[in-house]
Amino acid sequence: MAEQYEHGDTTQDPRVVMNEELNGPQADAVTHVDGPLLIFAGAGSGKTRVIVYRIANLLAGHHVPPYRILAVTFTNKAAGEMKLRLERLVGPEIVRDLWVGTFHSVCVRLLRKHHEAAGLDRGFVIYDDADQRAVVARVLKELDLDDRRYPPRQVLSRIHAYKQEGRSPDDIDSDSYFDDAVTRCYRAYERHLKTASAVDFDDLLLAVLRLVEDPESLAGEDLRSRFRYVLVDEFQDVNHVQYRLVRALCQKHDNLCVVGDDDQSIYRWRGADVRVIRGFRRDFPTANVIKLEQNYRSVGNVVQAALGVIRHAKDREPKELWTSNRPGDPVQVVAADSEHDEAAWVAARIRELTEQGVSPREIAVFYRVHAQSRVLEEVLRSERIPYQIIGGTRFFERAEIKNLLSYLRVVVNPRTDVDLHRIINVPPRKIGATTIDRLIQVADNLQVSLYDAIQPLAEGAIQDAHTGNKPSVTPQIRKNLLAFRDMMEKLREMAREASPSQLAEEILERTGYARLLKEEDNAEADARLQNLHELLQSILDYEEEMKAAGEPALLTGYLERVSLTSDADTLEDVPKVAMMTIHAAKGLEFHAVFLTGMEEDLFPFRSMEPSRNDDVEEERRLAYVAVTRAREKLWITHASRRAIFGQTRYNAPSRFLKDMPASAVRGVLTPASQLMARRPEGSGGFGMSQGAGRFGGGRGDRDRSAGARFDDGPRLAWRHPQQGAMGSAGSASPPAALRNLPVRPPTPSATAAPGERFVEREPDVESDGEAISLRRGSRVQHDRFGLGTVNSIDPGPDPIASVTFSGWGTKRIMVRFLKPLEGR
Repeated sequence: MAEQYEHGDTTQDPRVVMNEELNGPQADAVTHVDGPLLIFAGAGSGKTRVIVYRIANLLAGHHVPPYRILAVTFTNKAAGEMKLRLERLVGPEIVRDLWVGTFHSVCVRLLRKHHEAAGLDRGFVIYDDADQRAVVARVLKELDLDDRRYPPRQVLSRIHAYKQEGRSPDDIDSDSYFDDAVTRCYRAYERHLKTASAVDFDDLLLAVLRLVEDPESLAGEDLRSRFRYVLVDEFQDVNHVQYRLVRALCQKHDNLCVVGDDDQSIYRWRGADVRVIRGFRRDFPTANVIKLEQNYRSVGNVVQAALGVIRHAKDREPKELWTSNRPGDPVQVVAADSEHDEAAWVAARIRELTEQGVSPREIAVFYRVHAQSRVLEEVLRSERIPYQIIGGTRFFERAEIKNLLSYLRVVVNPRTDVDLHRIINVPPRKIGATTIDRLIQVADNLQVSLYDAIQPLAEGAIQDAHTGNKPSVTPQIRKNLLAFRDMMEKLREMAREASPSQLAEEILERTGYARLLKEEDNAEADARLQNLHELLQSILDYEEEMKAAGEPALLTGYLERVSLTSDADTLEDVPKVAMMTIHAAKGLEFHAVFLTGMEEDLFPFRSMEPSRNDDVEEERRLAYVAVTRAREKLWITHASRRAIFGQTRYNAPSRFLKDMPASAVRGVLTPASQLMARRPEGSGGFGMSQGAGRFGGGRGDRDRSAGARFDDGPRLAWRHPQQGAMGSAGSASPPAALRNLPVRPPTPSATAAPGERFVEREPDVESDGEAISLRRGSRVQHDRFGLGTVNSIDPGPDPIASVTFSGWGTKRIMVRFLKPLEGR
């Protein structure tokens, strides 16, 4: 090596530590020096340790100058952890000279040095998402393109997709009028950024790439000569621009070390291409390949379950994940009756874990899509279990939810200025900040609400008390203001007769909010629309609860409920349960994990638009990532029915469950599902058929209609196909999981199910000779709330029962709406 570097004293000799802490494959990866190196690192196999010790070995063992080493990862958290570990090994002074960071942070540093060659001012700015949308909106206006036909978010999404492929406007073939319009927008967008000496996040990489790939550029020569060793973490997540960039930086030496796992490639939707890591040996034929297959994170049953899922993936690099850890508890596959029953069961297990001394911060709840979080949040909140949303926002704090709630609040009380300010230009109706400032000015002068100031401002008849001027607006703004006020007045009139859910649906329709999200036609807009459907479902649940209790379902009552349950969390200093999508869980690990909604069409996810379906292979990799987040305990739940996206779905358990080895998993029924399983054949209800309940079919089941109902038999616990056939529905011999269950409810001394309590019986209560006989402890079914336990009954001409439902809590229900279950 031509260039040597003396580091002086280090915190500790990394070579001594390496001998003590590394296994064979890890040591091989660390001690490899020159030439390309591909490290396949299985989940929990210690890849960060390998990267850190490899850098330390280059520094201490081979005296490589720290400024000649580049280590790139995908998150600031991962980069920070890497630096912290390196500081413990070689000291902060040396780490200060290393290049360790994300792709974007590294490229910013390089562009600051070579800004002139990139055509940028030294003080160039980076436009965030909002800035980018503003530029696109300006471009659409400039090109006289209708933003309803060409939604700014959709246009910007297409521009980003082109940039992630490394394509400029000149590289795009326009196959349609829409493509041509987007290309024109792309060209104008680039012009505006250049005029402003601004870049977006994609430009940070592209600008450096253009320099380093230009053989005539002096800046490119400097970049190609700057680093002697390049390491890339999470290599399975790179896109083609990122791959071209690291290859170009290694053009003179091929000292490129990449670390990743094709089994964990889950970000295709943001440009990642799993084919990059799988094709690395084609581009670097001399590459040394090392596989890290020993898992240090999880107990044996979790590892076996994960390996069972991923072993069936297509075109994967063969890897056999294994562990020397103890087997641990079996992975529990839990059959719930509904999403509310599922949430109640999860909350009860979380409570048990915390009582056993497990910190809430060591517990995580995963779901496939954000829309699943609403019911889970409601139950955790009702149980006073502190939680936080990772990589997202609490359901009732999401922008689209707050917007609709603000509309409802203004309908109830037009004087709520905070809510009016939020919605007056949502969706955009050309009532901008200047107009709103004038509205506030008029309201202050008249000492009235913003709503009451709309008419005076539109008429321009109010004189400012301080300046003597009359705030005025243009005729078009006047028209927009009065149109908004007229719309709200009509909604207020409708509210006198309509139900809360009808009013909410009318708001989404009349304001154009739902139509706007549909027209944007991208993943973010779809998620917002799904969340709004979840809010509508929440309102419908409230209406059903009020109907069952014989009380009016008032909009004020629902808004009061939301306000009380959406108060700021007062337990900020208390450790909280983590709730997140599986995509947000990548790189994290927990003592206990609850993987919810493991059902066909939800996981693997199937979009309502077939043309936008996710690849089932990526869904399989996503399941593998989810399972491998658990260290000690893993529960996987599925529900026989689930209200989501504005509809009730009856789905079979996920196909991924049957790929887990029978020895590593155990089927479990929630109390509500136990009751459903004991019901006689032909009794109706919401149970899935025995075949579907046993396991949701093979791969052919993915075309099953989301609305298909399986209600021709009792709901049985999920049983692994390798464990043999289940008994037939009506068989005299019930499944083993149910064989020893008591026919009658437990006595008060027995352990109650989540949210349930059992009390002594009282005389039967009958309702007008309808043969509905109930007493304390009776098990009943309700069309909306499912299975429940009677706590008490208020007699009378129309008796009302107090019933505890799993996932819903205690409700007051008129007895005539309840169906008693036999064998109560």
